[in-house]
Amino acid sequence: MTTNINEEVEIAIIGGTGVYDSGLMNDSKRVKIHTPYGATSDFITIGTYAGRKIAFLARHGEHHSHPPHLVPYRANIWALKQLGVKRIIAPCAVGSLRQEIVPGDIVIADQFFDFTKQRDYTFYESSQVCHISVAEPFCKELRSLAIDVLAEMKVPFHPTGTNVAIQGPRYSTKAESEFFRNSVNAHIVGMTLVPECTLARELEMCYLCLAAATDYDSWSKEPVDTASVKKTMAKNLSTVRTALQLILPLIPTTREKCSCGTALENAMI
Repeated sequence: MTTNINEEVEIAIIGGTGVYDSGLMNDSKRVKIHTPYGATSDFITIGTYAGRKIAFLARHGEHHSHPPHLVPYRANIWALKQLGVKRIIAPCAVGSLRQEIVPGDIVIADQFFDFTKQRDYTFYESSQVCHISVAEPFCKELRSLAIDVLAEMKVPFHPTGTNVAIQGPRYSTKAESEFFRNSVNAHIVGMTLVPECTLARELEMCYLCLAAATDYDSWSKEPVDTASVKKTMAKNLSTVRTALQLILPLIPTTREKCSCGTALENAMI
């Protein structure tokens, strides 16, 4: 383990520990990055894949010790920025709010609705105010690549979807779930998207949400339970890992088809 941050990593994967395959990266090592926001969820694993410098960070820690509402989001994003990361791919587990989004399907989210509370939402809390635009919250170039790859894989996926971010760690009530379906008109519900994706935007990093449906949310006849979620999650891992292996080599070394890298222009007060 090292604290050297002169790595110039290009791309980061933030996800559950099952997403990371020890055979994915060559010459891997674990690094510890000190941040103004405390410790990251875990050490960051750095290596190369297809000639690209890649970082992996377990969002909840190696042993899933950080529940969704206590993930150190600011420390995680700040640390990746210090490594030079410009693009983040973020697999996550979600509940389905639509009959057509079957557990096991992948959703490439294009919008979100924030129902979280009591989280650290910004890096700008003192002398400078930043009103970051998230009208289009996810990198359009990464989304396009993911859509092409999943279509080529011929796996069940949905090229768009609104992700409702809830506080957790509890699941939704039936009333909440029906509200998300019928009033918000959302497609999936999860606990980790916000503020992870908006913090990345504040640091001008591209962000792709690869949401894997693990269950039908509480609106359905079958109540959500952790056992069924874990069972479907295990089946999703193979699809997500394969998608990552195919997406990573396709990511251009320059950012010319998105505006993520200039997100702070006209955002500062």
